[in-house]
Amino acid sequence: MRRSILSSLRAHLGRLIAACLAIVLGVGFGSLAMIVHASASHGVDETIGAQYKGVDAVVATGNATISPDDIAKAQKIPQAASVVTLTTAFLQASYPGLVRPTSLPIDALYDTTHIAGPGTSSGRLPTATNEIALPARTAAKHKLSVGQTLRISSYDGKSWTVTVVGLLDDSKNVGTASAVATPAALKIFEPGAYTRAIAIAGKPGVTEQQLADAAQAAVSKDLRTYTGTAYIQHEVEGFTHGIDVLGGVFGMFAVIALFVACLVIGNTFTIVIAQRTREMALLRCVGASRRQVFSSVLAEAAVVGAIASAIGVVFGVALSALSLALSREFDWGIPAVPLHLDLSSVFLPLLLGTVATLVAAVVPARRATKVAPLAALRPEAAPAAASKAGVLRLILGFLLLAGGGLLLAAGASQHQVLIGVAGGALSFLGILAIGSLLVPALIRLIGALPARGGGVPARIAVANAVRNPKRTAATTSALLIGVTLISLTCVGIASVRKTFDVSMDGQYPVDLMVTAYNEKMPAGAEQQLRDIKGITQVVPISKVTVKAGGQELPVTGIDQAAAGSVIHNPELVNQLVPGTALLDYPTMNLLKAENGTPLTIVSGQHKLTVKAQLATGLDPITVASTDLAKLAPNAPVTGYWLASDPKANGSQVIESVQQSIPTVKDLGVEGGLAERTSYTKIFDVLLIVGIGLLGVSVLIALVGVGNTLSLSVLERTRENALLRAMGLSRRQLRRMLAVESLLMALVAAGLGIVLGLIYGWTGTSALMGGQTVDGGVEYAVPGTLLIAIAAVAAVAGLLASVLPARRAAKVAPAGALATE
Repeated sequence: MRRSILSSLRAHLGRLIAACLAIVLGVGFGSLAMIVHASASHGVDETIGAQYKGVDAVVATGNATISPDDIAKAQKIPQAASVVTLTTAFLQASYPGLVRPTSLPIDALYDTTHIAGPGTSSGRLPTATNEIALPARTAAKHKLSVGQTLRISSYDGKSWTVTVVGLLDDSKNVGTASAVATPAALKIFEPGAYTRAIAIAGKPGVTEQQLADAAQAAVSKDLRTYTGTAYIQHEVEGFTHGIDVLGGVFGMFAVIALFVACLVIGNTFTIVIAQRTREMALLRCVGASRRQVFSSVLAEAAVVGAIASAIGVVFGVALSALSLALSREFDWGIPAVPLHLDLSSVFLPLLLGTVATLVAAVVPARRATKVAPLAALRPEAAPAAASKAGVLRLILGFLLLAGGGLLLAAGASQHQVLIGVAGGALSFLGILAIGSLLVPALIRLIGALPARGGGVPARIAVANAVRNPKRTAATTSALLIGVTLISLTCVGIASVRKTFDVSMDGQYPVDLMVTAYNEKMPAGAEQQLRDIKGITQVVPISKVTVKAGGQELPVTGIDQAAAGSVIHNPELVNQLVPGTALLDYPTMNLLKAENGTPLTIVSGQHKLTVKAQLATGLDPITVASTDLAKLAPNAPVTGYWLASDPKANGSQVIESVQQSIPTVKDLGVEGGLAERTSYTKIFDVLLIVGIGLLGVSVLIALVGVGNTLSLSVLERTRENALLRAMGLSRRQLRRMLAVESLLMALVAAGLGIVLGLIYGWTGTSALMGGQTVDGGVEYAVPGTLLIAIAAVAAVAGLLASVLPARRAAKVAPAGALATE
């Protein structure tokens, strides 16, 4: 049997190439996910471990802050060889070229005899109170070098000039690094600087746990004490939580890709075994038992799976190295991550790929054992293509579809994600189970038009596409999974983004509110703001201090006609009419007012009575400019409300606004743009990653479509030859196969998009229904993306038919008719 297996592999290698490609892609993608996750986790672990080298115990803030008394008690611990405080002062730095200072955290230096401290890439560490060392990346950003001076200031108005004596090596820091100064300097800059932790190194012979227990007994019970190892793990978990989540997402997509590969592999082996009916029967005639035939098929699958999986692992390692190299080109605030290979990330994908191939080949192998020995004596060369869907399978499919639909509805209405996921999985399994009934019906429906207007080739293509329902369903199911998941991802992210935007419009109706404190805006300030890239609208506002309900409060006036261009909440714009004052919740609570309550506002000799109306996200009291003119006829312009381009870089816009209008001493900039931008970036990254990752499963599925067509061409060699002999031209034969492939691709795309819409909408309702203020959810239809998905599927289906069609057209009719 060994010789038979080897000869069979050599003889049918060409037919197994597509299955091998599916395994390579699935395993390669799985190993890529595991290697990138392992490398990222290992890189962060090594980086944070290096920062706390020598630390045996850490006292961190728990439910209380670390007091000087706690520090003094920790320093008296007899088991401690060194006790240092990790202290940070939060100051502002006036960098060259900036109009206003920006925040700069400064850490206090400490004794590094036993515990690792910061190192410099150039220069030295500070030794005097007027010296500072800056992180290298911060210095490069603001074009500072060793020897230059820097003006720093505290938030209470004090300022100092310090000399940059060194640049800190922050190439391996996670996040933004702090500057460093001497402890004496920090006492000058900020006497009450924040002590975030006490790091302790133990004496020889003292274990980490013994030192941690001694520290816990010495300091306040409200503080939390860790061993050095536990604290490093705590810090690592804080940074790798997102990595673990991303790893889970990568793993899920890898499983999907492998599942799709299994469908392609199973379909390939089914067709190959069907085409080798006589070969299997001949083996039975010469004495091979059913067990030997079954084992030979599984042995072929094992060899194919092992070789293809090994190639896939190599492919995954290469892609991982390339991905990590590209990640170093972008400044994401994380250190460069080197490639890290461990046993699980290499051997687990190899094992899974081989096992998946074996599992996918079990059903075809069992089918091969049912071949009767006398089948070898039958003159029929081509296997019968017709097959019927099992009644039990259809009944089970409809039950799964109904049960899954009910769970989907329950998850959406009760906002339970797990219930919704279970419903989606069950309903999709139901769709796959009834695929042999559903897919041919859809192909007949879609194929009605080309069958009428496409002539004989189109009619034959429709008939060929539905002649074997199980095979057609299996072929389209692989593509269906990919299209459904991509559509689900696009629809879900678009709906969540739309829901988030509406929620943001309610909480932060204005992108940016720019205010000058204790002074008016200079002439030309509005034009300066309009010239900033990314700002689309600028509306001036005026503020005066008034008395209302016995309280002194600021009142903001804005032109009613222009307010709609910067206030994203139409409801607030409609409420901003003369005679109405929009109050935020704290002001409503302070004045004990309710919607519609009359409110009298007094400014000097002027008095105005308005109706109170709750408005979230605006100033304490906002009125129309005509009402403000009645209170303060000469109120100056003290600020502007801005609207920004949704496609602009929000961080750059905010930074530009903060550095604008240099003649204003204190400029306040607030609003929802920063939060909106951060979430928009997350949505964009998720969309790109999701489509990219799921695209792998679609690629595998298209390999399956091409494979099915290729094997179908081989199976229908005599049939195609007969068509050629009856007058069908090569061009018509190629068109017939192209239509057949296109029909399967369009059915998979159409059904996948419909399912993606349903799953995306119900998933959004389950995920976001309980997160919004009013429980409302917005449903989006990303039409452009969905059309693009359908177009890509159609084009890919046509491309998948090119090679099989060329192979079929090259066969001479006379030679093919003689084929057995």
